[in-house]
Amino acid sequence: MAYTSIDDPSAYFKVQLYTGNGTVIGSGGNVITFDDTDTDLQPDMVWIKSRSTAEKHMLYDAIRGVTKDLKPSEADAENTNTEGLTAIGSDGFTVGNADKVNANTETYVAWCWKESATAGFDIVTWTGNETARTISHSLSAVPNAMFVKCRDVAHGWAVYHAGNTSAPETDMLALSVNDATTDNNTYWNDTAPTSSVFSVGTQTETNQDTKLFVGYLFSEKQGYSKFGSYTGNGNADGPFVYTGFRPAFVMVKRTDSTGGWRMLDNKRNSYNGQYSTLVADTTEVDYTANDDFGNTDLLANGFKIKLDFAQVNASGGSFVYMAFAEAPFVNSNGVPCNAR
Repeated sequence: MAYTSIDDPSAYFKVQLYTGNGTVIGSGGNVITFDDTDTDLQPDMVWIKSRSTAEKHMLYDAIRGVTKDLKPSEADAENTNTEGLTAIGSDGFTVGNADKVNANTETYVAWCWKESATAGFDIVTWTGNETARTISHSLSAVPNAMFVKCRDVAHGWAVYHAGNTSAPETDMLALSVNDATTDNNTYWNDTAPTSSVFSVGTQTETNQDTKLFVGYLFSEKQGYSKFGSYTGNGNADGPFVYTGFRPAFVMVKRTDSTGGWRMLDNKRNSYNGQYSTLVADTTEVDYTANDDFGNTDLLANGFKIKLDFAQVNASGGSFVYMAFAEAPFVNSNGVPCNAR
């Protein structure tokens, strides 16, 4: 069997940096074309964060409707803004003059995914009934991570991660706060997801009666994505985490104690060990610090943490991560990729 079925990860995931121009949609907006020329990508989910100003994270998808935003850093309900993200193109997207996505001269990063069973990503919507139930998905594989948000009211984000504990279906993480893992059987009904369905219980954050919900589901694909865990060692020679690919994006969360959802990517840096960091549960600006997650190497087959910062490498601490590829460690022809 081939090492990977996805030789070109840019067909399913891209990181894009851009500068806002403050142009309203009536004047054309700001049309962003991906500068990665390998393969065109018409994204189905776009997550945008201002790098230079303390603005909320903004998330859009093609299933709910592109003008409808959710905020990963907040519990806010869904909002419609005709000057936010307004169009998805064949190789990019368009934003209006909303400050959070296109203020003049501000800098931004966008993380963009294509919905595809091949790449292990599915967007699912449902109406809650506050009764334990199963909901169908289209991954044709068991989800390794699920991010669920109520669209109608200000409930927090509920996160399932297969690497969270020995029984992750009994537990929940929250994306919009830095809390440790919560043991609660009302989120996923203490039932592990399968290759065709996932379960929700009576919890209002996943299944409130009559309310609309969206779930972003991911399953691992060898050489393209990884949803794993590691244990910290508390020193500057931190853990090496094998992913099987050169990462384009990594997000890490401490689970046994408080710790933010810290985010790295391959575009917001100058070199290994000096990456810019954003935090999914805060509005913080992009920053570089030698004592934070930015002191990490993205390697040909994983990432190496090089600091003792407790939020990513506490001694004996438990951490989960999600990562997406820039290039597989070995492609389907058996050719290895290089380190950065």
